[in-house]
Amino acid sequence: MMNKGAAIALTMAVVAGALGAGYWLGSKGIIGNGKIPAAQIAATEPAKKEPKILFYRNPMGLPDTSQTPKKDQMGMDYIPVYEGEEETSTEARNQVKISTEKIQKLGVRSEAAAMRDLSRIVRAVGRVEANERLTYTVAPKFEGWIEKLHVNTTGQAVRRGQPLLEVYSPELVSAQEEYAIASQGQQALKNAGPEAQASMKQLAEASLIRMRNWDISGEQLKDLSKNSGPRRTLTYRSPVNGIVIEKKAVQGMRFMPGEVLYQIADLSSVWILADVFEQDLALVQPGQTAKIKLNAYPGKEFSAKLTYVYPTLNAQTRTVSVRLELANPGGLLKPAMYADVELAAPSNGKVLTIPTSAVIFGGTRQTVLVELAEGRFEPREVKLGVQGNDYVEVLEGVGEGEKVVVAANFLIDSESNLKAAFGGMSSAPAKVETSPAATPDAAHKGQ
Repeated sequence: MMNKGAAIALTMAVVAGALGAGYWLGSKGIIGNGKIPAAQIAATEPAKKEPKILFYRNPMGLPDTSQTPKKDQMGMDYIPVYEGEEETSTEARNQVKISTEKIQKLGVRSEAAAMRDLSRIVRAVGRVEANERLTYTVAPKFEGWIEKLHVNTTGQAVRRGQPLLEVYSPELVSAQEEYAIASQGQQALKNAGPEAQASMKQLAEASLIRMRNWDISGEQLKDLSKNSGPRRTLTYRSPVNGIVIEKKAVQGMRFMPGEVLYQIADLSSVWILADVFEQDLALVQPGQTAKIKLNAYPGKEFSAKLTYVYPTLNAQTRTVSVRLELANPGGLLKPAMYADVELAAPSNGKVLTIPTSAVIFGGTRQTVLVELAEGRFEPREVKLGVQGNDYVEVLEGVGEGEKVVVAANFLIDSESNLKAAFGGMSSAPAKVETSPAATPDAAHKGQ
């Protein structure tokens, strides 16, 4: 067997031979398979340089930067901006980028801001009412009883001069007797002195005026004067062509002076009382024309004129009543019907407008998404003016011709916020701090 010293010498000889062979191959410039020189590999591998951090930007895209790492109010780390990225980051900080495929999936549509004649329609709900100027009441001015009713139903159509009822009143009979006596006295005192004739004439005129004050017509007074004696009943007639909208008269009942027995309305012209919201009040003024639609007549449209704006506001509904007047020759419009009212507000000329659907309302401010290029959007705060039905006036924030997103803008806005939030949360790993007592070493030391 080989002794221990000889084995060590043999091992050292083998290692020295291997080192010599490696040195010879390296001096020839051949590595591995002999095809790639070492100098060439060194030349093709550039030295890696760590990029320099210029500043840190807000993770939610707000215009706020910091020279040192920090967190925002929500606890998210600011995102570092490296050298060479500052220009791109500054431009795209408030921009949202979406791929063409995602734009098609979301159904994003845009429309250019343009000058338009912004007309606004004020819509309100109204109800048909009888024209108060054409409403009449039958209310005797004396006490009496109803002997006979000629009109005994509510809603019945009556003509001017048509008998309504016959009444009996002791006061009326007494006034007729006084007038008859005074008339006879005038005939008997034809040959008497002037003072006696004047006194009797004055008595006759007083009785006549008394009956006139009771709204007894001149024709009825002539009829009373022709008869030899007073009539027991008096016939009341309709003062107008119209519809009986209220009837309190019952045959045989007693009535008192001023008590309403009939209420008759001429419905050839009616009113519509509509409730306009407080915010639309500045757009409403007397003289405007309105379109009226009723559920009873689908597809039929009526034209009305606004005649009066009431001076008081309903505190519960925050509305102001307005009155419209329109002709109703066929009697189609009936009191208490509901009506949809559309008032055309006057226009102040062409103004810069954008679609109402483009505005994102967020508390105290309004924003829109402006399409800068295909797939690139920028949120902007805007100041709005008069709002129309489909378009709204824009005072600041968007120029004429700039495109704003009108469909799926809420989805883009939500995606951009989520994207910024996730980017801020993923920019820094979560740090878990443990108390010394919780570590194994500390626990071991504490024993």
